Amino acid sequence: MPTSFTVVPVEAQGEEREPAERDGQRQEEEEEGEEEDDERDRGSGDGVARESSPFINSAEMDRGNMYEGKNMALFEEEMDSNPMVSSLLNKLANYTNLTQGVVEHEADEDSKRKEVKVPRMGTFIGVYLPCLQNILGVILFLRLTWIVGTAGVLESFIIVFMCCACTMLTAISMSAIATNGVVPAGGSYYMISRSLGPEFGGAVGLCFYLGTTFAGAMYILGTIEILLTYISPSAAIFKAEEVGEETEAMLNNMRVYGTCIIILMAIVVFVGVKYVNKLALVFLACVILSIIAIYAGVIKTAFDPPDFPICLLGNRTLSKRSFDVCAKFIESNNETKTTTLWRLFCDSSLLNATCDDYFSLNNVTEIQGIPGITSGVLADNLWSAYSEKGSIVEKKDQPSVAGSEDTKMGGLPYVFTDIMTYFTMLVGIYFPSVTGIMAGSNRSGDLKDAQKSIPTGTILAISTTSFIYLSCIVLFGACIEGVILRDKFGEAVNGNLVVGTLAWPSPWVIVIGSFFSTCGAGLQSLTGAPRLLQAIARDGIVPFIQVFGHGKANGEPTWALLLTAGICEIGILIASLDSVAPILSMFFLMCYMFVNLACAVQTLLRTPNWRPRFKYYHWTLSFLGMSLCLALMFICSWYYALIAMLIAGCIYKYIEYRGAEKEWGDGIRGLSLNAARYALLRVEDGPPHTKNWRPQLLVLLNLDSEQLVKHPRLLSFTSQLKAGKGLTIVGSVLQGIYLDKCTEAQKAEENIKALMGVEKTKGFCQIVVSPHFRDGISYLIQSAGLGGMKHNTVLMAWPQSWKQTENRFSWKNFVDTVRETTAAQQALLVAKNIDLFPTNQERFTEGNIDVWWIVHDGGMLMLLPFLLRQHKVWRKCKMRIFTVAQMDDNSIQMKKDLQMFLYHLRLNAEVEVVEMFENDISAFTYEKTLMMEQRSQMLKQMQLSKNEREREAQLIHDRNTASHSAPAVKASVAAAVPEKVQMTWTKEKFVAEKHKNKDSNVSGFKDIFNMKPEWGNLNQSNVRRMHTAVKLNGVVLNKSQHAQLVLLNMPGPPKNRKGDENYMEFLEVLTEGLDRVLLVRGSGREVITIYS
Repeated sequence: MPTSFTVVPVEAQGEEREPAERDGQRQEEEEEGEEEDDERDRGSGDGVARESSPFINSAEMDRGNMYEGKNMALFEEEMDSNPMVSSLLNKLANYTNLTQGVVEHEADEDSKRKEVKVPRMGTFIGVYLPCLQNILGVILFLRLTWIVGTAGVLESFIIVFMCCACTMLTAISMSAIATNGVVPAGGSYYMISRSLGPEFGGAVGLCFYLGTTFAGAMYILGTIEILLTYISPSAAIFKAEEVGEETEAMLNNMRVYGTCIIILMAIVVFVGVKYVNKLALVFLACVILSIIAIYAGVIKTAFDPPDFPICLLGNRTLSKRSFDVCAKFIESNNETKTTTLWRLFCDSSLLNATCDDYFSLNNVTEIQGIPGITSGVLADNLWSAYSEKGSIVEKKDQPSVAGSEDTKMGGLPYVFTDIMTYFTMLVGIYFPSVTGIMAGSNRSGDLKDAQKSIPTGTILAISTTSFIYLSCIVLFGACIEGVILRDKFGEAVNGNLVVGTLAWPSPWVIVIGSFFSTCGAGLQSLTGAPRLLQAIARDGIVPFIQVFGHGKANGEPTWALLLTAGICEIGILIASLDSVAPILSMFFLMCYMFVNLACAVQTLLRTPNWRPRFKYYHWTLSFLGMSLCLALMFICSWYYALIAMLIAGCIYKYIEYRGAEKEWGDGIRGLSLNAARYALLRVEDGPPHTKNWRPQLLVLLNLDSEQLVKHPRLLSFTSQLKAGKGLTIVGSVLQGIYLDKCTEAQKAEENIKALMGVEKTKGFCQIVVSPHFRDGISYLIQSAGLGGMKHNTVLMAWPQSWKQTENRFSWKNFVDTVRETTAAQQALLVAKNIDLFPTNQERFTEGNIDVWWIVHDGGMLMLLPFLLRQHKVWRKCKMRIFTVAQMDDNSIQMKKDLQMFLYHLRLNAEVEVVEMFENDISAFTYEKTLMMEQRSQMLKQMQLSKNEREREAQLIHDRNTASHSAPAVKASVAAAVPEKVQMTWTKEKFVAEKHKNKDSNVSGFKDIFNMKPEWGNLNQSNVRRMHTAVKLNGVVLNKSQHAQLVLLNMPGPPKNRKGDENYMEFLEVLTEGLDRVLLVRGSGREVITIYS
């Protein structure tokens, strides 16, 4: 038989050891000595910490007994961290359930919780009766007869059947969830939150709380209606002074009495909640006695119907509150006298008085209000009789003569309808009468066997109440006259409760019984709702309600009770029971909808932990229940439904925004994983269409010795480029062996994730530990991502210290990374001077993003500025595109073509074509090339110590500076710091050099060349490359020195690996003098298109 356990941590284990066990351990420690220390050093044998568990990590307390038998010597290594099965079962046998109203059992507070006595409640007392009491209530006594009269027996049957089917399907789903493991207190909130996650749990939990609170308001309004309408009408504070003000006066009475009663009830709950629980059986007895009285009255009508005559004028029902004799005049001592009824319709008591037209034309008749079950009145009550607000309640088949329509009916003693009626409104009013099915699951902590009792008791209670409701509809329609059924407040039967007129032995049985049952239900709502809010608050998933988790020393939720009373007061101020009922219908329906969703999701996902004992469920039933709940929400009131869903949605997004850190193994997480798997399988592994291409970034970060990120601005730039869209993988490499570095890797991952949160970079983090740094980067480029969700672009920072001698391998790693991205057909972005890039909080109010489009790379250079300008930082920057024209290019035509190309790409940018003519290679170029090659050769050939290498580099640098200080070839060389050799070239020098080059001729150049014999030995390929870098750098500086960002084509590394360090020098010269540079190397495929 499958078993699902929930683990509860107990008191600190070290304090609970038995003395004998301690002695055994002490003796064991003395005997084993060094072996024990060795075991402790090794941990579990593989150096990896195990997952914390209240059972698994309690192995220390049993260690004395672990090694007594040598039969398990093979598993000695495991026993330090994993208990033997016998000890595990022993702990589970001592497990006790949690009491109602406490925090969820996984929380840390449980270790401080005291043990409680084993609960003893069975199915009947613990589930069946509480559900019965919660389901049967105010609507049955006050509104069911009116619903039957208005909607007719058939439509009322449909309404009740729909609502009961909804609760039955929900009960089946709830039974499956409730029997899937131990359900501590919290009932439906606990089940939904643990099945669908903290976001849904918090949202639906608060909806359920609001529903329960408004239910309390509805019960209190029902109590006052019974008191002021049927028990003591004279107790009303507000009286109707004029005709038509009766309804307003009644609502004001409701508000005043309701506020008083809610204060009284809150005090009762605050002072003595135990008395409320003790009185619960008394209130339940009232309900059951009232229902028995109804059935007894129905049976009695078959042979002796009660005498409740109704007075009709034509076919209109008259209210008997204003008169006693149902006649226009009476004969007394052979004299005809007019009655009180005459005086209500006529202007005097004389027989020749002027009377109302309708009164004059129609006769007054008297019929029996309750003709009995054998009378055949059922046929008349089968069909609906909806009406407008203020219309007169009329008997359909009664003859009448229409009078003048101009007559005012306000002051006449007719029975009027107080609200407009229609099918969907009646559904909203009726639905609260089937709520309360969670009463059993809310008591799960007090049940002897919750997994057996909850399904049995709940389904039996729903079956019983459904039978009662459906049978009452048929019996009411078969026994009571239609006009009485439609008379909501019993005005035609002397102000009696309509159900009471049917009851036996007296109407007062129903009146008193319903009064006490509504009182009790209101008290129980005020008791249960604060506890539910306290449970949600203590879970800590909705930060702004955490204050309501506190209470009195005994755990009573004082603050939650105050909030509940305040919300309940809102319902009281609405004052109309018919207006409050649809509100709580919404919240309960939403709660039931998510119970069904939880069951359906868990069943469809086939989660390994989904093993309910209750087997009579199916996902189709849950889905049907969910659909029915949603349909009923919109049937009841579409605008209330939208408001309730908006409230739940806001709470959901709030919890999600604040970061729901709880992990409860919920179904939505499983659903997300399933959906992700499905989507990944659907996404083709091949390249996406050009229209769908966007940079999916792999960001390579460098970490310092503390595992902190060296360049946080790289993540700022990532979030500016991505704006939360597409895939971002943030990767880093730790050098070493994984077994030695696993804790450092975890620390690095935590640091990177924290920084990603600060910089609002949405993506994934991946740390690779590798013996060689270069190999680690290679692994990331090859294997980061999954299936079709792989990166297509690598973003990294320029290695600023590549010239420093202790970092002699950094440039090798960089160049190899460039080569590997090219081999992997991935784009490469290199951010130079990354620490000068803006943070996410900065805003550029002006400036340009300059694109230098030298080589067509598939459109990356065009796409990146467009993506950047979507972000607030770069939004106000203008985009400028520069392209270089050679000698034989038509620059005017090039500009026109480029403008047309940008027009088709739907990009707004200024276009400029820069002419770069072929001219002689300057002396400065030769000088730079010579110094580059000498430095390169020095580092290759001389295997010297660090200090010697520094001195040698300094000597070469000084010699070159001294020997090449002639005016024609003068270069501005930065003073070398002890650990680096670095050259800079200012813009002014470049301009001066350019003019000198224009003035010089071939012979002059030959003279210079002859003057420097060492130049003749230079690699001509390197000279040409340096010439390009110097020339292009001068052009870029001239145009874009003050640009906010410069995007440049990144030239590829040389095919011959021997020139790698020269490649770094070329890139350095190319970007010299620019603040923020993004070197872009395309992947070799088109990433932007002119087509739609």
